[in-house]
Amino acid sequence: MEHYDVVIVGSGHGGAQAAIALRQAGHEDTILMVSRDRNPPYERPPLSKDYLAGDKPFEKILIRPEQFWADRNVTLRLGANANEIDPRSHTIALSDDTKVTYRKLIWAGGGDARRLSCPGADLAGVHTIRGRRDTDALKAELEGGAKRAVIVGAGYIGLEAAAVLRKLGCDVAVIEMQDRVLARVAGAELSGFYAAEHRAHGVDLRLETGVERIEGDDGRVTGVTLTTGETIPCDIVIAGIGIVPSVGPLIAAGAAGSNGVDVDTYCRTSLDDIYAIGDCAAHANPYADNAVIRLESVQNANDMATVAAKAIMGDKQDYDAVPWFWSNQYDLRLQTVGISTGHDGCVLRGDPADRKFAMIYLKEGGVIALDCVNNTRDYAQGRKLVEARAEVDPDLLADTAVPLKEML
Repeated sequence: MEHYDVVIVGSGHGGAQAAIALRQAGHEDTILMVSRDRNPPYERPPLSKDYLAGDKPFEKILIRPEQFWADRNVTLRLGANANEIDPRSHTIALSDDTKVTYRKLIWAGGGDARRLSCPGADLAGVHTIRGRRDTDALKAELEGGAKRAVIVGAGYIGLEAAAVLRKLGCDVAVIEMQDRVLARVAGAELSGFYAAEHRAHGVDLRLETGVERIEGDDGRVTGVTLTTGETIPCDIVIAGIGIVPSVGPLIAAGAAGSNGVDVDTYCRTSLDDIYAIGDCAAHANPYADNAVIRLESVQNANDMATVAAKAIMGDKQDYDAVPWFWSNQYDLRLQTVGISTGHDGCVLRGDPADRKFAMIYLKEGGVIALDCVNNTRDYAQGRKLVEARAEVDPDLLADTAVPLKEML
């Protein structure tokens, strides 16, 4: 049975950053990174953007060149699942019928793309976008002549994919059960702006509409029947309806958690010597009034990884990182800082007609978040307002002649 000082499960942004942070902090003992993905660590956001569009080859989205990991004595075991954990013996059973032991374990398992549950969801031509294999399969269909797509879900993944497919010349319909796009991550005003943008680019956007079933012929998708009774013919379906946290072995081993796995301020689970980071880690977030949430973002994965690595090295530091996100759609770059959930006020800064503006979200008079469209300056300067939960007169916030950095 092999032994490693630190075992990292998952090779996404969190897993990769955990290994990097350990080495940067002076960790000299063995590190094993286990991943069910068969590729060395790579970036996930381009899968629904540049990589899907064909603008970036796979080598350009690697987090580090493959040789990097060998040079730093990080052992990669790719194409293997962590099936079972015994926290008492510090043992992990892998899907390749081997077992490894650890001193510390960092779980960076992320999540699985949520699948459609309607009849026909298992037909050929129904896709998700979570890993390279998913996007490669979708690209193969497009290269094979698929020209009509139905996308279920109008979050980041769904809208980014819609923008790419329109660029590639596909007919695109987006189906969303909520009454607006980006309902989980943006305010109503920004949702309206993005809905209008997609419709202007020819996307058939259906809000407050569900999927009744997926139609097929000879095992392959031919259309999507909506809850309205209408059937939209299509060649491919993309489900962009969120993820299911990949924490089964942790929960089975006794870790606390209901929506993912619970972690404390140092990213420790309730199991001794086991940490969890990234999309699957439920934590009390200071930028969400200490509500226990999961954050599905590169920022969260990277910052949690650094916190966990430092804790393992004896340098305990609370996780207190400002959340940020981004999304590229058409010629629009959306940059978000903070968490707008629960806001009771919203200030428009700039004119959406200029395609450069910001939405500033307030709660009890304090700035809690900004959504910035093609406006990197306000995004960068607004971060300080969010960190301070600054109380600024709304009329001043709206005045584009006054830089946000002068409002602290």
